[in-house]
Amino acid sequence: MDERQVPGPKAEAWIQRDGANISPSYTRSYPFVMERGEGVYVWDVDGNKYLDFTSGIAVTNTGHSHPEVVRAIKEQAEKFLHMSGTDFYYPVQIELAETLNRIAPIEEPTRVFFANSGAEAVEAALKLARYATRRPHILAFRNAFHGRTMGALSLTASKVVQRRGFAPLLPEVTHVEYGYCYRCPFNRTYPECDLACIRYIEEELFQSEVPPDQVAAIFVEPIQGEGGYIVPPPGWMRALRELCDRHGILLVADEVQTGMGRTGKMFAMEHFGVEPDIITVAKGIASGLPLGAMIARKSLMIWPPGAHASTFGGNPVAAAAALATIRLLEGGLVENAARVGKHMKARLLDMKDDHPTIGDVRGLGLMLGVELVKDKETKERAKDVRDWVIQRAFEKGLLLLGAGRNVIRFIPPLIIDEETADKGLDIFEEALTEAEQALL
Repeated sequence: MDERQVPGPKAEAWIQRDGANISPSYTRSYPFVMERGEGVYVWDVDGNKYLDFTSGIAVTNTGHSHPEVVRAIKEQAEKFLHMSGTDFYYPVQIELAETLNRIAPIEEPTRVFFANSGAEAVEAALKLARYATRRPHILAFRNAFHGRTMGALSLTASKVVQRRGFAPLLPEVTHVEYGYCYRCPFNRTYPECDLACIRYIEEELFQSEVPPDQVAAIFVEPIQGEGGYIVPPPGWMRALRELCDRHGILLVADEVQTGMGRTGKMFAMEHFGVEPDIITVAKGIASGLPLGAMIARKSLMIWPPGAHASTFGGNPVAAAAALATIRLLEGGLVENAARVGKHMKARLLDMKDDHPTIGDVRGLGLMLGVELVKDKETKERAKDVRDWVIQRAFEKGLLLLGAGRNVIRFIPPLIIDEETADKGLDIFEEALTEAEQALL
């Protein structure tokens, strides 16, 4: 793709209007102002074309404006736009609940609570866990991101800017170390570590600070997203499940970013052969329409009418989009994510050998992360290199996003093919080479 001068005049004008009217709390990586999208490509208001490796932050899993999703939206919109599913009934919401219960990786029958976003789904899971167990305490992980509403924020520990100024947060929440083997906080090496981060919970935390019989749930991302696309080592998730079982603790899988085919399986927990008690989903569930869901074992859904609800959760138009999305995922997009993701990861691993700044390549399916460092021995974080690469890639026609403090994530739509993926990776490598030459 040709390099272009960005932002163009139309984009610049919109950015100025944005700055005068929209909250400064929004994070904007670079000045991309979107006009339209089709498949894996997007165009800005000045007519520049970009290959999208962000999917609107892992949302447009079926690509931008997939014809089948658009058709489902139009058909439902012509029938009715809204009739609150918390007070009334409508078939499309019930059909979606049946579908989610069918595909959820939980053997026991499940039920669904509908929300509008991932954070709302997490809030619902948090409330249900406390209600069902009658226990107050929650465990979450460092580097975790579960959302920015007050309950979800209390579980989040990925960046201090997300927490600064909002205290006091929810009480009875403790953060422990995730299975981040590239930067093990215990300075151990897997597998000789014998999963020290899990053993710490049992042998230290539960002995000195948190009574295990007071813990309602452990919230975990199967792959940490905003914290840096961190994949736990083999056996880690099963050890966590066993710890929960020993103490009657619920395991809540936050699949907001990892779910809906992103990792090459419908849900990332399927990679580990571990069943959670509760799952939260959003982002890719409706190909861009706002929708979240909390799926829980039926035996846990014991709260009475009025205990929790949502006016817009399970909106009929969003539900129709979700049903079309799931049909496409089951129709081949999940398998495509696994196949193309394997190809992309292999290319990134090859790049690791040739580039001094690539410290680690990790991920599953089309949820891949590259951790950039200034020195492979010291692992000093190369945030400046990461930011340079993202900006240069944008100028060259590729949209990328960061994660954590020094990671670039690759999350293209699940419809992408290997040839198109290679085009994006070529641009990434060009930008990385330039950054290394300029900054190292």
